[in-house]
Amino acid sequence: MNRKSRTEILIKGSSEVAKKLCIEIEEKYIVKIIEEPNYGLVMVKIREGAKKTLFYIGEVLVTEAKVLIKGKLGIGIVSGNKTELAYWLGVIDAAYNATLEETKGWEGILKCEGIKIKEEMKKREDKILMTKVNFENMGD
Repeated sequence: MNRKSRTEILIKGSSEVAKKLCIEIEEKYIVKIIEEPNYGLVMVKIREGAKKTLFYIGEVLVTEAKVLIKGKLGIGIVSGNKTELAYWLGVIDAAYNATLEETKGWEGILKCEGIKIKEEMKKREDKILMTKVNFENMGD
């Protein structure tokens, strides 16, 4: 599983998963905090539909943390005011960057969480589609 997929699952899924993985690492390794979780603003870039040009639509608040495990850097960035999650993501990222043994067992946990996320999205989608109006039937 690549970094982007892993991070997306950890952000969209239950924060308990990220917390559990982080604690697993903290119990066995020294985690050196390089940058305490702090806030920043990031410009959001989107592509305009007709001309396909890029432009900045605005800024979003992010929380960022940086840690070191066995000399390997880990970065956690999440939108909003989520200091704990940013730290947990940083520890998990550093664990993967250091290719720690524990990360091999995380694939299954992350895949299960990914499935839960998809099921929740499907439920939400189905709920929205229930309210969809069929304009062709309205004239009858």
